[in-house]
Amino acid sequence: MAAAGGPEWIVREDASLPVLVALYLRQVLGIRFPEELPHLRGIPPTAATPIGEYDDRPAIERQWRAYWDLTLEPQANPSPVPLELIDGFDTLVALPVEGFAAFQSVISPHGQDAVAYARAAHQRYRSNLGSGASYRAYASAIAEHERVVGRRAHSFELNVQVLPFEQRGVWWIGALTIAVTDGLRGDIVAFDAAVGPIIADIA
Repeated sequence: MAAAGGPEWIVREDASLPVLVALYLRQVLGIRFPEELPHLRGIPPTAATPIGEYDDRPAIERQWRAYWDLTLEPQANPSPVPLELIDGFDTLVALPVEGFAAFQSVISPHGQDAVAYARAAHQRYRSNLGSGASYRAYASAIAEHERVVGRRAHSFELNVQVLPFEQRGVWWIGALTIAVTDGLRGDIVAFDAAVGPIIADIA
């Protein structure tokens, strides 16, 4: 958003259902990548089936990473082969038709729980934060950055995933995507302070 003829910036904020499902699967499979990313709240330990129990752990972890890239930033990570929806996950998990058999087999028991968790978390986001106020939240941080550097912000795009992590913070999770804890996003002063360095890096 910007005045006509000036730099433009776009911030897209969501608690994406496919991203929530991917992180649910990461947790119940015991995948540590990305290592700096905390666990989601509210997933019972009994839901876990660590991939250490499987002979093809390296393949499953590698396939999850590829699935994560496809899910998080699909335009930047196109699949070389067609995708297919996976039974049990509604329309929230799509995997390449080749090379993901091991991963598909280990996630299949978790479909119903993963979808239910994602829908509940998404609804909480919509109820608490998804009110169309995201423009104002980022505009104030951008205005402060412009005041500090003495110029208009450069054009940029930023995707923000607001997620129910156990720890408060902000993390880069993709080339154009950050994750922010839902509690931090709801704290206006703390959120401005946390997102300020992100804006300074890209604007």
